Amino acid sequence: MNNVKAKILIVDDSELNRALLSDMLSADFEILEAENGVEAMEILHEQELEISLMLLDIVMPVMDGFEVLSVMNQKEWIKSIPVIMISAETGGAYIDRAYDLGAIDYISRPFDERTVKHRVMSNFMLTIKQKEMSELLSSQIYEKEKDNSLMIEILSHIVEFRNGESGLHVLHVHAITKMLLERLVKKTDKYELSNKDIRLISNASALHDIGKISIPSEILNKPGRFTPEEYEIMKKHTVEGANMLSDIPFRKNESLIRIGYQICRWHHERYDGKGYPDGLKGDDIPIAAQVVAMADVYDALTSERVYKPPYTPDEAMRMILNGECGAFSPLLLECLNDISESLKTELNVISFGHATDNVIHDTVKQMLETDGGDASNRSIQLLERERMKYQYLLDISREIVFEYNSVPEFIKLSELGAESLGIPMKIIEPANNKVWTRMFAREDFEHFVAKIKETTPENPVLSEKYLLNINRDKKWCKVIAKAIWSDGEMPEFEGAVGKIVDINEEFAAMQSLEQKADCDSRTGLFNHNAAKRRISAILSENKGKNKRYALTVFDLDNFKEANDVYGHLFGDEVLEEIASRIKASTRSTDIAARMGGDEFILFMEYKETVEPQIKRIFKKLTEPFKEFDVGISMGVACVESYDGDYDTLFTMADTAMYTVKRNKKNSFSFYNDSMKSLLQAD
Repeated sequence: MNNVKAKILIVDDSELNRALLSDMLSADFEILEAENGVEAMEILHEQELEISLMLLDIVMPVMDGFEVLSVMNQKEWIKSIPVIMISAETGGAYIDRAYDLGAIDYISRPFDERTVKHRVMSNFMLTIKQKEMSELLSSQIYEKEKDNSLMIEILSHIVEFRNGESGLHVLHVHAITKMLLERLVKKTDKYELSNKDIRLISNASALHDIGKISIPSEILNKPGRFTPEEYEIMKKHTVEGANMLSDIPFRKNESLIRIGYQICRWHHERYDGKGYPDGLKGDDIPIAAQVVAMADVYDALTSERVYKPPYTPDEAMRMILNGECGAFSPLLLECLNDISESLKTELNVISFGHATDNVIHDTVKQMLETDGGDASNRSIQLLERERMKYQYLLDISREIVFEYNSVPEFIKLSELGAESLGIPMKIIEPANNKVWTRMFAREDFEHFVAKIKETTPENPVLSEKYLLNINRDKKWCKVIAKAIWSDGEMPEFEGAVGKIVDINEEFAAMQSLEQKADCDSRTGLFNHNAAKRRISAILSENKGKNKRYALTVFDLDNFKEANDVYGHLFGDEVLEEIASRIKASTRSTDIAARMGGDEFILFMEYKETVEPQIKRIFKKLTEPFKEFDVGISMGVACVESYDGDYDTLFTMADTAMYTVKRNKKNSFSFYNDSMKSLLQAD
């Protein structure tokens, strides 16, 4: 049984963050750590193939997360290593930029263990399934390509054996054609040949002599020179082969048939116009026919025939370059000369099984990595697109989410979107109904579609503002969408996924972020500055109104012992427990804050007396926590119709706490006039 764990690389400049994530994930994965982007690059160089997933912080010294993603794109690591970004930044710009650079998900700080495990495991399993599907599709494409090649070879070999030629001729012509085309595209862009075109022409080259089926065998296999009459009959194989392909019903427009027709009819044309059957000249001869013609001549010269022994590769090259076998394109002659040495090696190793398998494996690899032109590879693209949409929609699922499909045109809404429109259906055809215009004005929708189509695969995100009808109210909203483009050399727009945000709600969300900034990250209470600002506002608004307030200042007597004896992680637990007890003992109108370290404040309004409430809170706070005895030194300042400022009130409460500290008691004390001397001393 294989117990080897998959490897996850955690990249974060915070040792604590790495430790927390490692603790959460180490039961299921082997953890590798890097504290900046440079260290991550070193690990990827050494262990790229072994890493199953990366957790990547964005804001880091030396080399940040965006720079890491850029390098991973350049080196194409991003294709095999899914990246989940880590960030406390939740702004759309950060998220969109990371998605654009290839990240598949993000985890926000502070970490929630359940969320971290779920997202990591979900994305890991999606990647595993995608790899399994890719391998399965690769195998299926291989078998399909193998069957196609086999059928072409069978037909071609029938022709060859009937013609008395070597059974290797088809494979040789295929190999020479492919090598010539690959060299041609490196020398010039004149013919605009893609990898897909090269595969197609190379495969179709096997059909070049199928017309010989119609030629009598006594002419095909004649050991001597043809008479003029026999030569005219032999020349007909070009037209006969082309007619065979053009007569195939329902398939005339197939690329293989179209290229095969060109090769069959014109592979005996010559660049100077002295070939047959049509006397085409120069580049009037399709490039597929020109290349196969050269491949056919080269292999015919270097192979044994009933009418001649084989020439050596060097002799064949000399004869072709000298024009002894007809005129060829000067550019193709250069290509043939460039690959002459490679041809010797390549044609020597070709055999029926070995060469065919290598060719097919190369074809499958290229199809999966480049063009993606067949239906099986399209399935991989669809899977990737669905996964991207799932991740994108996951984070915005409680907003009005939509998917726009270009052809056929339709809108698919989220449940919340359908509810906002007051309709039961989720799929809307915008071209022929009025439902979608309940939300969008028709001209606004057309404007949005025009704008999203103006995006590019490199910059696919669009943000526009429209006046929309949401829940029967006219509201200015922001429409944020991410365009989906097809893969390939000429990407095509396929649609978009996006969300609709009420601008007023977005403003409220910004306010929520500001409130988070006012909170202490460890305890969730207000920080001191935020508490001071709120308390000062209350005191200012209620001067002379005969209201009673109490400000309490306290700290933990023996908190140093919690850290020194039990460790700092336990100390953090103590602080979180104290905060939890404060929240449980106070009202929503009270203000509680952590000043820093083990110091806290409480501000509350009271009616007649506050002492019973202080006693109750003190008792709750001083209950033991696990093996630790909690001790509290607390000072309380009570005021009525207070017209002073916050700092004076705080100093009074702090002085009362100081008296408790001086008496070394686990207790609380109320400020009184006898403590004024301590204030003056300060």
